[in-house]
Amino acid sequence: MTQPSPALAAPAVKTTCPYCGVGCGVLATPDGQGGVGIAGDPEHPANFGRLCSKGSALGETVDLGDRLLKPTVDGQVASWEGALGAVAGSLKRIAERHGPDSIAFYLSGQLLTEDYYVANKLAKGFLGTPHVDTNSRLCMSSAVAAHRRAFGSDTVPGCYEDLDEADLIVLVGSNAAWCHPILFRRMIDARNKRGTKIVTVDPRRTQTGEEADLHLGIAPGTDTALFSGLLVHLADRGKLDARFIAEHTAGFDGALERARQIAPDAAATARATGLAEAEVQAFFDLFERTQKVVTGFSQGVNQSAQGTDKGNAIINCHLATGRIGRPGMGPLSLTGQPNAMGGREVGGLANMLAAHMHFAPEEVDRVRRFWKAPNIITGEGMKAVALFEAIERGKIKALWVMGTNPLVSMPRADRIRDAIAGLDLYVVSEAIATSDSARATGKKTVLLPALAWGEKDGTVTNSERRISRQRAFLKAPGEARADWAIMGDVARRLGYGDHFAYRSAAEIFREHAALSAFENDGTRDFDIGGLADITERAYDAHLPAQWPLPKREAKGRARLFADGRFFTFDRRARFVAVQPPALAQAASPERPLVLNTGRVRDHWHTMTRTGKSQRLSAHRAVPFVEVHPDDAARFGLKDGGFAKVTTEAGTATLEVTVTDGVRPGSVFVPMHWSDMTSSDGRAAALARGVTDPVSGQPELKATPAAVEPVAYRSRGYLLTRTPLAAPAGWWWARATVSGGSGLLFATQEGSREMALAIRGLFPGQELAEYVDHARGLYRCAVYGDGKLMAALSVAPGERRPDWELAKQVFAQPDLDAVDRRTLLSGRAAGASAGPVVCACHGVGLDVITAAIAGGAGSVEAVGAACKAGTNCGSCIPEIRKLLPGALARNAA
Repeated sequence: MTQPSPALAAPAVKTTCPYCGVGCGVLATPDGQGGVGIAGDPEHPANFGRLCSKGSALGETVDLGDRLLKPTVDGQVASWEGALGAVAGSLKRIAERHGPDSIAFYLSGQLLTEDYYVANKLAKGFLGTPHVDTNSRLCMSSAVAAHRRAFGSDTVPGCYEDLDEADLIVLVGSNAAWCHPILFRRMIDARNKRGTKIVTVDPRRTQTGEEADLHLGIAPGTDTALFSGLLVHLADRGKLDARFIAEHTAGFDGALERARQIAPDAAATARATGLAEAEVQAFFDLFERTQKVVTGFSQGVNQSAQGTDKGNAIINCHLATGRIGRPGMGPLSLTGQPNAMGGREVGGLANMLAAHMHFAPEEVDRVRRFWKAPNIITGEGMKAVALFEAIERGKIKALWVMGTNPLVSMPRADRIRDAIAGLDLYVVSEAIATSDSARATGKKTVLLPALAWGEKDGTVTNSERRISRQRAFLKAPGEARADWAIMGDVARRLGYGDHFAYRSAAEIFREHAALSAFENDGTRDFDIGGLADITERAYDAHLPAQWPLPKREAKGRARLFADGRFFTFDRRARFVAVQPPALAQAASPERPLVLNTGRVRDHWHTMTRTGKSQRLSAHRAVPFVEVHPDDAARFGLKDGGFAKVTTEAGTATLEVTVTDGVRPGSVFVPMHWSDMTSSDGRAAALARGVTDPVSGQPELKATPAAVEPVAYRSRGYLLTRTPLAAPAGWWWARATVSGGSGLLFATQEGSREMALAIRGLFPGQELAEYVDHARGLYRCAVYGDGKLMAALSVAPGERRPDWELAKQVFAQPDLDAVDRRTLLSGRAAGASAGPVVCACHGVGLDVITAAIAGGAGSVEAVGAACKAGTNCGSCIPEIRKLLPGALARNAA
């Protein structure tokens, strides 16, 4: 089976952003030379033309650097025939020797729905293995479990329009200003238009918390106490919807009794959460008196050993007040990946079968008959953490990874790398050849070049159940192919070709839609039968649409459950009696801090895409650990210095950021850096990952940790035209810069040793140097054929390197005498832009402070002066901090 490159019929192609679950529409205009212009789609209902910093920089990420362009088998380039033969032959032998359940698939929320569908069908219906899971297990599986316990189905009740109509938005474990910035701007718009109040619940005072009307800095893991206390408060104040509870729910008395045991009043809630009683009471009163409430929750809730209970504690409060399914009210799970929802629809999680069906005998039989599947599974497979533990034990012999990087994102990542080495077959469908997971090896390793965003064609579903098209606008590079086509060819080699003879993504989508409607009499929430007969032309032109979209309905439904009918057997929602809050692992004298992990503003996942952009790499260039000032003093840490973070699972050495945004006793480390981009910065290697007993989602927000200072003799930066491997012994972080690649480094070598080393790195090139070994200073510019090839700066270890000026010079195609002096002196001849604050427009700190000094006294005035903060707005909290105190407090 072959996958033809789609024709590029229009100068501007409507597609969907490949980052978070907001699902923003994008207008992509190919330049005919492999590049593309990017703009927001003003007609897409998820974003109405807005894009965040990541989406705005998509055009900088479509180059072919580091791309996997040909199949390889055990490190040697192979033909597709040879590579697919190796995969199919090995799968067949392993299934015969060890059984089909010795085979596993690990998928991704970045796959298109059509790819997901084929993978799930091949594994669960034809190979006969239940062990199919996805990196969505790390993202939102606790939300899925909470939905199913409460509603009988994995249904998001509301939509984004509810944010426009809410009078109170509660964000729990969500740094939406950075992680879902387009939705957050929508919330700020609602505040400006209708006075909507925003409350944040998070152990960190994030940029979202900086913008909130009320921030509740709860102790880690205590969300269930807060919402149990709220449920009790609503009951005691007579603010329940008694009719809704009586007619449409079950289990209320047990849930309320448990809530009283956990948090019987505001004072008890304050003690349990570490908040002031006045803060707790203010929140309770605000929720009580506000009818239109949306509670958005994200990874701070989900990535917990009690994540499902946290989700149900939130949902309990909405059910108890009947605030669900109506405009401006309801719980809203903010999804982390572009197609985590699509993966849930097709059954990409190990505890699902397909089309939101599970493993009741009638459901298994229904899917078997629809697929004509000879080897249908009859029960759940292993979830992600258990799956990789089974690899470690030798139970799983073959693993096929698609579109994800588990060696960076999974907890206990070091052990996973060791476990993969023991696999009889390790297959990776990947776009990036240098990712940590692509560089890992099993006994037999097959790398299959897959299409990336801009090349592949299909659908994704966002957090509000809206199905949108991702369309191709670039030719398939090298020998890269669509994932569904690759799997179809493997299926043919295994003897299942008639069941996988797809000729297009649209054909797969039709089958997916038909399965959702098959024998669906309204008892299953997921039904897109209205699209089961979609033509190729209609699929190509498909506009964003929400499900459910059954036959005979002209449009999808924006909201569900306003009628009080749920998807349980008796159509009643269920209250859940949640467990008392407790961390899976408590801090100890040996590990006295609680480690939290998460995202930064301009990067996403493991940086295989965002790391290509110099704009996105400028804001946070190195892996870091945030520490409260009290803890910094206690452990001898300095802002800008280094700390070694140690947990039961591993260690990392990180740059220190001292901030009162984290609670005393807690530290925060971002998740993005890998062995590809840093020497010792992988956050997942630190996490123990104790799993939620219901969802199987691992704890990534509360790992006991210790910190200690690390000193280096020298620090500096090295700018080169092409990426250069760091010498052994360096601490380093790699970032893309305009015109090349940059390393920020620290070393135990002094300036003399570095001066000798640079000659070894660039033999025969012209060197211009500044030398002051007595003070540990050395700067060097390397020229070849009159062009600047590299720039090095070394300073004593206690000085954080400032490379903004050097990057500006390095980006220029030609240098004059002033530029050359600047590189060696480290001083600007004119004004410098400073470190990037606004990535969308590339506006630096010095430009913003100059605008403020020139009279720009508000966020709006700063935007008018230099454009900072005028696109996605995710930099506005930082701009606000730069304003004089009185102005900042009054700024809109």
